[in-house]
Amino acid sequence: MRVLIVEDEKHLAEALGQLLAEQRYQTDIVYDGTDALDYALTGQYDAILLDVMLPGLDGLEVARRLREAHISTPILMLTAKDEVQDKIGGLDCGADDYMTKPFDAGELLARVRALTRRQGEVIGNCVTVDDLTLRLDVRCLMCGDDSVRLGFKEFEIMRLLLLSFPAVVPKDEIISKVWGLDSNAEDNNVEVYISFLRKKLSFLHSRLAIRTVRKVGYFLEVPQS
Repeated sequence: MRVLIVEDEKHLAEALGQLLAEQRYQTDIVYDGTDALDYALTGQYDAILLDVMLPGLDGLEVARRLREAHISTPILMLTAKDEVQDKIGGLDCGADDYMTKPFDAGELLARVRALTRRQGEVIGNCVTVDDLTLRLDVRCLMCGDDSVRLGFKEFEIMRLLLLSFPAVVPKDEIISKVWGLDSNAEDNNVEVYISFLRKKLSFLHSRLAIRTVRKVGYFLEVPQS
């Protein structure tokens, strides 16, 4: 899961990055509104932590422009302001939630989890499609009484496929979300991990199969009985 941190106080930005990394989130950090908009417009993030007071574009303007561009990534707005009108302004610009500095680390993580939880797809710590369940807390893939632990990249790819079911997940989206925007990873890196996952689905005797759309990406399919 990938989070964009937008905070001009560098010590706080780095602390947020470390906090999320300890929870196995991947993060990118930017320090001004212009870079925030450029990064967020890629649509490659699962959540955005967005400070209000920023050099260049402020957080409210960044949120407004993202929503105008139909980027639906959940936004948690961070600010030192605690006035009701400030909160209303942030929410009206497209933020999904609002936290006032200073904040508790545990509460921040809980709010990030809530923002990235897709209703109807994630129940508790599990994502389930047909006979296959992915435990998000322990990176465990289960089918019936059988289970297998996944490596980090295997887990991230399977999570994307399950949450996107039955849609196709493009290869470039897999690379950007699992390896990172600045990565040198290529299509063959994805193909290797897809091969690993196919073997694990076979080991679990799952009905689900990973299908390839040539030159595009992958999707999960439930074969017709």
